[in-house]
Amino acid sequence: MNGLRLVEDVLWVGLRSATPLLLAALGEIYAERSGVLNLGVEGMMAAGALSSFAAALMTGNPWVGVVVGILVGASLSLLHGLISVSLKGNQVVSGLALTMFGLGLSSVLGRMYVGNQLPAEARFLPKPVEPLSSIPVLGRVLFDQDPLFYLSLALAMVMWFVLRRTSWGIVIRATGENPAAVDAMGISVAKVRYLSTLVGGALAGMAGAYLSVAYSPAWIENMTAGRGWIALALVIFSLWDPLRALLGSYLFGVVEASGYTLQAYGYSQWLLNSLPYLLTVIILTLGATESVRRRMGAPAALGRPYEREER
Repeated sequence: MNGLRLVEDVLWVGLRSATPLLLAALGEIYAERSGVLNLGVEGMMAAGALSSFAAALMTGNPWVGVVVGILVGASLSLLHGLISVSLKGNQVVSGLALTMFGLGLSSVLGRMYVGNQLPAEARFLPKPVEPLSSIPVLGRVLFDQDPLFYLSLALAMVMWFVLRRTSWGIVIRATGENPAAVDAMGISVAKVRYLSTLVGGALAGMAGAYLSVAYSPAWIENMTAGRGWIALALVIFSLWDPLRALLGSYLFGVVEASGYTLQAYGYSQWLLNSLPYLLTVIILTLGATESVRRRMGAPAALGRPYEREER
């Protein structure tokens, strides 16, 4: 019975831990599918986490916090869009600068909130869905979660459908593969890339909001703890597919949760704690190689500014 309880605890914590990874990865998939590489996910998550925490603390409403986090993440992504799309700058440098800016901003402005916790009414709490939550093991794992967990599931399915089964999705994918062909059809490559980057920033901000108003509703410096980089690795791991990102994020989340949960039961699991970050380094290293990216199905124009006269 203790073994069954252990599995239940690992899965329950793992799915909660995976939710911010999934949200950030979904947004980055859309950005990269349009040809924009945004390495600023970590910074947008950090800024979204702080702004969401502050808004929820002041208003006592977690949904206000989420909306503010989304707006902050989207606003920061527009800076990356300006540099990458309009000014045709180096996307890697712009993304890294955005990460440093977001982390630095959240660290400085967040000092006044260190140690503060959100009251119960200002945070998202797991709420069992009866009678489904009474199902052994899976009942608690799947039907005793917070609203943002269910929203992330719905977003993964909707975003997969849009990307794979609608004309909008075709345009986004074509912009990342052959922007000149999209331009020849009379569709603005810049608008598609701006909108996709905006979606990426909004979901990164929402991922940060989940950390501070649901997962750990107390402000802690460096709350993101590298999750933005894990999300970037998940994009490659999922082969730029939202449904694969859903499965991959849950895998990463369960592995991460296993270490902490097993420690609570008296086991020392330092390897499990470090495994998500080790996998992230390996995947990002492989993804940095052009030939490997192409074999994995990366968008052909990923990271390349579009010059109209190149047609």
